[in-house]
Amino acid sequence: MRMVESRSCSLKKCNQWILKLAASTLAVIFAFRIFTSFSDDVSTDLRMAAIPQIQPDSVVGRQTTPGSHVNGKGKCDLFNGEWIPNPLGPAYTNETCHVIEDHQNCMMNGRPDTAYLYWRWNPRNCELPLLNAQRFLEMMRNKSWALIGDSISRNHVQSLLCILSKVEKPVEVYHDNEYKSRTWSFKSYGLTISVVWSPFLVEAAIFEDVNGVSTTETELYFDKFDKKWLDQYQNLDYMIFSTGKWFLKTAVYYEKDNIVGCHYCPKRNLTELGFDFAYRRSLSAVLNFIASSGHRGMIFFRTSTPDHFEGGEWFEGGNCERKSPVKEGEMKLKDLHKILRRIELEEFNKVVKRAYVNGVNLKLLDLNPLSLLRPDGHPGPYRWPHPFSKGKKFDKPNDCLHWCLPGPIDSWNDVIMQMVVDG
Repeated sequence: MRMVESRSCSLKKCNQWILKLAASTLAVIFAFRIFTSFSDDVSTDLRMAAIPQIQPDSVVGRQTTPGSHVNGKGKCDLFNGEWIPNPLGPAYTNETCHVIEDHQNCMMNGRPDTAYLYWRWNPRNCELPLLNAQRFLEMMRNKSWALIGDSISRNHVQSLLCILSKVEKPVEVYHDNEYKSRTWSFKSYGLTISVVWSPFLVEAAIFEDVNGVSTTETELYFDKFDKKWLDQYQNLDYMIFSTGKWFLKTAVYYEKDNIVGCHYCPKRNLTELGFDFAYRRSLSAVLNFIASSGHRGMIFFRTSTPDHFEGGEWFEGGNCERKSPVKEGEMKLKDLHKILRRIELEEFNKVVKRAYVNGVNLKLLDLNPLSLLRPDGHPGPYRWPHPFSKGKKFDKPNDCLHWCLPGPIDSWNDVIMQMVVDG
């Protein structure tokens, strides 16, 4: 009898314990529902502005392919997705930023439509925060950045400076005689940002006037690097290398100081090698150097971005009159851009594993796909001041290569920031 009573008492205590556990569990679930409901009410603007903390690979998820990372929705592809409406509009204007060059200052030059300003890049399977200028400057204390390449790099550096100038105005501390290579300082943060004019990345002798008209063939040296970036390479913390369309120019090619051929030189008794030969040889040399350099910062190789000339090219009456982004698949790369892109991806893939083994943090910044979808973002005739004012006839070339500022190029910085945060 006593044994039965003892067992009954234990069961009663057990039941009471189970009831208490169930009640506690319900309380936790209820609290969690309240918390998540509150979180869902946080404005989208605040969520977009928040940049995640840098975390170890074990927390964030190791980067699996260039420009991809793992999140709760699966693999995030930073370079493929769509442009979605952004009611907030641009982070700056031509009135709040004073480093915009006239040729890209579409607002100042009278571009009447503004819809192109109200879009942001939305990568597949993830939310991309807008670049937080304050957070970027804090992260980059006492660091140095350089964007190395042609006029698209110059276009890009202006965009980055304009976004950061919301927090502190940059001070120019260096420029070359032609104002093509320049350096700015954010003195409160010890940060310097430079643009280095090096359109071929390898050593080149260029014979052009201020209007880009050549007096004779460019001379390219595949086995020598441009000292404008080489001399400061090891002292820079972050670099973005890019090149592209300059290789289409008439040129004579050298290796070991001997002529090996040319591109489009019918008056010279030289072997026609083609621009693609020169592009591959030059990129291969530069990327192999980077992969073996032992550099301990972060280096991006940016793919070349497409132009959007329709109805002709730069000096053939081509224009870019579209007023909105296109969807993926609606616009195809031109054959020329396909050649450049194929070479870029092939040469990058040849060296990326060796870079990793050598401890070089080399990343592919593949901005080609997202840029292809923005035919509306170029200056077009508004490269020039008020081209249609007072009924005057417009007889100058449209610019369907560079980007209006502000404009689509600003989203490039959002992608770069995410790649820096991902490590």
